[in-house]
This record gives sequence, structure tokens and C-alpha cells, in this order.
Amino acid sequence: MIELQNISKLYNTKNGEITAVNDVSLTIHQGEIFGIIGYSGAGKSTMIRLLNGLEKPSSGKVLVNGQEISSISGGKLRAARRKISMIFQHFNLLWSRTVEENIAFPLEIAGVKKEERAKKVKELIDLVGLTGREKSYPSQLSGGQKQRVGIARALANNPEVLLCDEATSALDPETTDQILDLLLDINKRLGLTIVLITHEMHVIRKICHRVAVMEAGSVVEQGEVLRVFQNPQAPITKKFVMQVSGSKESKDSIEQILKAYPTGTIVKLSFVGNKSEQPIIAQLIKEFNVDVNIVHGNISQTANGPYGTLIVQIDGDKQNIENALRHLDSLEIQAEVIELD
Repeated sequence: MIELQNISKLYNTKNGEITAVNDVSLTIHQGEIFGIIGYSGAGKSTMIRLLNGLEKPSSGKVLVNGQEISSISGGKLRAARRKISMIFQHFNLLWSRTVEENIAFPLEIAGVKKEERAKKVKELIDLVGLTGREKSYPSQLSGGQKQRVGIARALANNPEVLLCDEATSALDPETTDQILDLLLDINKRLGLTIVLITHEMHVIRKICHRVAVMEAGSVVEQGEVLRVFQNPQAPITKKFVMQVSGSKESKDSIEQILKAYPTGTIVKLSFVGNKSEQPIIAQLIKEFNVDVNIVHGNISQTANGPYGTLIVQIDGDKQNIENALRHLDSLEIQAEVIELD
């Protein structure tokens, strides 16, 4: 659906040349929700502007649905952009227009007849959950309602791709979850390909199927969200995973446990999918005659299923502990013995 082939973007400034995107290659599949995460200055906002042709790459190709966006201009580019919609962090609504008038605006530009326009607007208002607020102005709406208007407006021209540029950053946590649920619902109902730019791992965890992690203009890691959560490789990815896994607090707890209980073994267990629902602890105690003390636990839901981490102290006979660890390996549960440095 979307392919980036060795994309680089350079800017010439009075202080010299700046590389915003450095030799990035990505493939985004039809109908998936793909996340691009990075801190400020990582190059992710430049990436999204390359996807809809607002920026041209210094080198490389951007292809959307087989069309090379990076090489077209004028009428062809405008036509292509109608199939690549975008929602923004600060909504970008027309404050002098009502909800229905904001949603109708791109249809007016496209020359859609009034009767057809009204029908489409009503469908979109129902889809995003704004029934009853059609005549309201943006100043009369909450942040979440404004973003719902932005989403409805972005869907007006039946796009094939929806780009979300920090679309939940201006919202509180509860409203963020509501908007993410709406995007997930739209993805399932319409089969829409969604590319989501964010600096929040919670957003990636909740709705994305795959993720690319950016740092200093480069993609340092990419893959399925569950895999990245289970086994992050790059230091920056580990920081992002720590945002939602509670790993920092766990390390403090582990250090205290190791000092307080010099016997036994501290083990971090990581498991995905239905393995997170199995009675692993009960099995270890019953079958291997060991004591298991739960130090810290967390289960996170992702678009591909649950991902869990559990930190435990396994105490007892040394051979029994080794047998228990081998059993965990046989279940394909990632078990990491943790020791003080």
C-alpha cells in the first residue's frame, strides 16, 4: 500500500545542512494501523509530510498505492492527496463554521452536489458519534469532540490512507482512549490504512499492528508491536516500552528484593497472547516444589493481543529451580534471570 524506498530529506540552513530523514525504507500494508514513534526532532513529522507530498524527498521514492507521490505535482498531486487525508494535533477546524459545515468543506472543494454532500455529512456525523452536535461551533465543543470533527472531515472524500499527526497529544488520557477506540473502529469498518505519528508508547500499544521507532532521522527498529514490546532492541525503544510497562519501578523493587532475600532466583517472565492467561505460577509451585513470590506484574493489551511481564522470586532447592526455568523455556515463555550488577 505504502512504500518508502531509501528516503532521505535534507534541509539547507544558515548553520549548514540538516538531515531530517536519513535513508529510511518502510512498507505499510493495506488496512493496517502503522505507528511511527520518536521524540521531538526524530524526523517523524517530516516523514508524514513526505507521505502526502507536502515535502519532496532529497533522494529515494515514496509510493502510495502504486503511485510515486514523490515525483508528481500540480493536478496529479492534488488528486492523489484527496485519497490521503490527515488529522492534526490541534484540530485545524474552521472556527466560523458549524460541525456539519466543517465536515462538508472538503466536499464543497471537490464540487460534490449539495444533496449528496448533506447525506455524506450525516453518515460521517453518525460514524464519529457527534449526532446532536451538528449545529455547534468548535468553541462549543470539547477537545475530543473537536478531534471527532477532524476525523469526520478527513473521511469525507473516502480516502485510502489516513495520516494522524500527534492526533491525541492535546487530549487528556480518557479522551485519548476514546479517540483511539474510534480510529480502531474506523480501521475495522472501512479497511482504512492508518499511519499514526506519536511520541506516546501507550498510543502505539493500544491500536497499532506494527511500529517503526525513529531517532535522529533514522528508523532504529521496526516490527510487530507485540514483538517490539516483548524484546525491544534499541536503547530508545527500551525507553518507550518502559513508559507503559512500569519497568523502572520494577528495577527498584528487584534491587530491594535481591538485597532482602539472598536465597532463590529473581526471574523476569515475558509472555504474549493466550500464554498471559495460563496458570504458570500455580504450575511451578505444584510440579517443581518451589516457592514463588510475585514482585511485580503487568499485562498490557495491544491490537495483536495481550503482552504480559511478571517478575518473581523462585526459591527452593537449586535443582528444582533449574527444572522450573527449563519448564518455562519449554512453554516458550521468555525467562530472564536478574542479578545485581
